[in-house]
Parts: sequence; structure tokens; C-alpha cells
Amino acid sequence: EVPMATLSPSRVTLKEGENLDLSCTTSGEPAPDLIWSMALLSSYEITTSGQNSRLRLSNLSSLDHNSKISCTAENIVGEKGSSLLLDILFPPKITKLSDAISDHHWCIPFSVSGNPKPELQWLQNDRPVTEGAYIMTLIHDITDREYHGCLQLDNPTHLNNGNYTLIAKNKFGMDQKAIDAHFMLEPWGEERRSQIHNIRLFKSVKGCMIVSLISSFVTLMCRYDRTYLLCNDDDSASPLHHVSNGSNTPSSSEMGPDSKGSPRLSVSTVVQHIKRHNIVLKRELGEGAFGKVFLAECYNLSPDQEKILVAVKTLKEASENARKDFQREAELLTNLQHEHIVTFYGVCVESDPLIMVFEYMKHGDLNKFLRAHGPDAVLMTEGQTTRPVELTQSQMLHIAQQIASGMVYLASQHFVHRDLATRNCLVGENLLVKIGDFGMSRDVYSTDYYRVGGHTMLPIRWMPPESIMYRKFTTESDVWSLGVVLWEIFTYGKQPWYQLSNNEVIECITQGRVLQRPRTCPKEVYDLMLGCWQREPHMRLNIKEIHGLLLNLAKASPVYLDILG
Repeated sequence: EVPMATLSPSRVTLKEGENLDLSCTTSGEPAPDLIWSMALLSSYEITTSGQNSRLRLSNLSSLDHNSKISCTAENIVGEKGSSLLLDILFPPKITKLSDAISDHHWCIPFSVSGNPKPELQWLQNDRPVTEGAYIMTLIHDITDREYHGCLQLDNPTHLNNGNYTLIAKNKFGMDQKAIDAHFMLEPWGEERRSQIHNIRLFKSVKGCMIVSLISSFVTLMCRYDRTYLLCNDDDSASPLHHVSNGSNTPSSSEMGPDSKGSPRLSVSTVVQHIKRHNIVLKRELGEGAFGKVFLAECYNLSPDQEKILVAVKTLKEASENARKDFQREAELLTNLQHEHIVTFYGVCVESDPLIMVFEYMKHGDLNKFLRAHGPDAVLMTEGQTTRPVELTQSQMLHIAQQIASGMVYLASQHFVHRDLATRNCLVGENLLVKIGDFGMSRDVYSTDYYRVGGHTMLPIRWMPPESIMYRKFTTESDVWSLGVVLWEIFTYGKQPWYQLSNNEVIECITQGRVLQRPRTCPKEVYDLMLGCWQREPHMRLNIKEIHGLLLNLAKASPVYLDILG
């Protein structure tokens, strides 16, 4: 007869320190042997009489939780057993709380035991920590008795420095431990104030060391200060050249207006002049520091069409210096011809105001477009009943490779953009994207810029460490900015480091931190971003490599161009 073993009770839940009596009854022919099996730390006593056996456990420990106890009956026919798991209730105990460590996130590791599962609470400097998207408690592993995890901090700043206390509670008790965590120097402490004072970024800019050019649709050149023509801090300041003479040589703003190394514009450039009566203004599109931008109809511009829609940029100031800069930039823009650079048609100088005429990109700047076709678009529809179509991953790749194509062209022409961002790209029909803007970015997107001194506005969230600290702008610094543009695209237009102040962003970038992988971003694209964000400029990906990789990724998933409806 096959033996049988019956263990009673079949389920056990006891508090730590209590005792437990178990009985096991066997049957079978011949009479089976009865065997107890267990791995316990508590003391025990076994009493057997015939086919019955009694197990007494004394002073159960939390370490016995989830321990298995088996009773087995065995004879020459075979064996059969019965078992249970001990469920021991006990108060929490924090077995580990370690120093903060950094990988892609900062983490304060901990291990906590307790049954039932403890509730965890954190205090920072004796004040409750509010958890959310950027600070959260994560459990990574659960063993028989312990919960292993960390308090994860997403890009913490000096505001997160301090003493962290972990409190673990359940209905049987509580435990707490504390540890000091330091993530970032306080930006404006005495020591740090002295350090930052020595960074050239924060020295006063005398006169017009940095000039924003006429900041046309195509802001493709040396742009620090978006005052349109000249900085007015010093009347003696002269305008600077637009171009850079190579990726690793100083840019024109570093070399000065009369540097022999700066390439100059061809004197043979012929700028097209458009008659005033051929331009019919329709409505105002916006206003920047330089003047206003209008949607207009332009006649006799194309031999194939009687009139076409254009974007017209007017110039407020008409001083002699302003006119010279106006002419120089018109010559510069005339030389730029590429499918992903906004087309410059010409100028109208018959009378004031001076006018530049560009192609009209129907859907406006890329940043606004991304936000309008992202998961939060419903917040921006302003009462519209239909929800906008959300961009797909393949469409994002299509956008990215077009911008990279335009940047390859600029690099081939030895131009350093200095302010590449989605706000400075425009969207036309069929998801056509081109580099260029109305010159209104620093007015419309003022929070994207950090004001230094009187007029100088720096897009620090898009700038690499060498540009922030030493004002060094090269093709490699444009590559860094392109990586940030990719991050913008795959976050549907979020502002880089949006949870941090400008001073905290400077700290993060100069300390070597980078933006995290967006939720919708493929690993291949994030690896490409990381290749753009290498601290050493020469270690960054080449602009042609970036375009090739994006083009291959985009080809792998063809774009279905119905996004614009």
C-alpha cells in the first residue's frame, strides 16, 4: 500500500516569538517510516508514537519566515509527503542604507525586511520627501524576507543635498535609518561664487564681442546676441563675420572682425532685388527684436506662378551700420542653397523699412509642431474638438534625418550654427523640415535662453561644456546641439532639463551629466545622442556619420505622411 502523510495544520501564520505545534499522521503497508525535513533557526522538539508524530517549534524568528517544513512517509512501495511554508509576522528592520551612487540616475540603496510588507517614507532634512516623476522609491528585488531597492533621484541638484531618513512601518512596529547625500555644489555659495566668477561665460561682455546677425529665417551663423544687427552696449563695436573657417579653428567671434583666418563672402554674390509693389502683406506672423514678420503674397517671383506665399521680415533700424549688415547677410543667405535650409528669395530696399523675403513654411516652427502632435497635444488645442494625430517613431526619424542633412550642408560650407534647436527649424507640407527661423526665438522662447550681461542671450540647454565655459563654438559643438535636438524630437518638444533652473543646468552640463533616454526613443537613437554628448569634442560623432545612421534608421521604417491631415 502506497504510504500517505498528512500535516496539520496546513497553513500557519504566527507572530515572531510565538510557539507552534504541528502533527503528522502516516498510513501505508508495511508501516512507513516518518521523516521531518526543515531548515529552521528556532529550537524544536519531535515526539513520535506509532503512526503519529508531533513537532514543537519554540520562539519563532523572523528569519524563519517562508521556511518550508515537510513531513514524509516512506516504505518499500514508495514515499509521499506533505509540507507548508511558515508565515511569520514581524516588524520592519532596515538592514542596509548606503551612500548615494550614480549611474544614469542617482540612487540611495536600501534593504528592508518586514511582514506584512512595510510602508516606506523618506525625509529630507526632517521634511517629508514628495515623490513623483523625478524622485521615487523603486523596489528592484524581493527575497524571502527582504525588499531591496533605492530612492531614485532624476538629475538631482544642490536643492536635493541633505540628510535622508528612511522610515519603514507596518502594524507590528517601525524602524528608521539616516544617511547624508550630496549631489551638487550649491551654485551661489561663497566657494562656488568664486569659481563661477572665473568662468569667462560670466565675465562682462564689453561692447559687442558677440553679435547676432540679422538673424534671418536661417540663423546659421555666429549667434550669441539676438539684437538683430549690432549690440548697442558700445558704439565702437563693429559687426563680426558670419562664418567659421573650420570645425577645430576659432570661430569668427573669437578671432575678431579683422582676423586674417576668417573667410570672407564672395564679392561677386548677386542678391535678387524685389520691387515693393510686388509684395502684398496679408497678416502679421510675429515680432522679434529686429522688427516684424508678415505673411505676404509675392508677384513675379517665380516664372511658373503668378504669385506665391512668402514670409517677409522687416527691419526696424535703418542706420548706416544696419544697412551694411543687412546687405552682408543678404549676400550670405543668397549663397546658401539646400533642400533643408529655408530658401531666401531676396530683398526690397526701395524705401524703409528694409525687407527680406523667405519661403513660407506653412506649419511654423518645429518645437510648436512637436508639442501639437504629442501626447499632451490636448492641452494645446484650445477648444478644438478633434485631437491632433500623434507623431510616430518613423516620422520622428524622418524629421531628424532632414535636420541632420541640413547640418551636413552647413558643415561643408564651414558654417557654425551656434543655436541649433527645434525652435529654429520650420515645418512645411508633407512633413518637410528645414533649418531656419523668423528671428523671433529669443522673444517667443525667452525661457530657452540665459541672459548674461545686458543683451547677450545664451541657449545653454543646447550648449556643450566647452561653449559654456570657454565660448568655443565649432562644428563639434553643433553636433552636441544636434543630439539635444534629437532629444527634443523624441520627447515631443519638451525643454531640455525642464525640471532645472538655468544655473542648475550649467552645473549639470559642466559636471558631465547628460539628458536621459526619452520613453519613446529607440536604444539606437539614444546611443546616437550619447555619441553627440561626448565631453571631448574630438570624441563626438561626425556629422556625416549621424546623418547616415539616421537615414538608415528612417529607411528601415518608411514614413506614412498623413500627419498634417
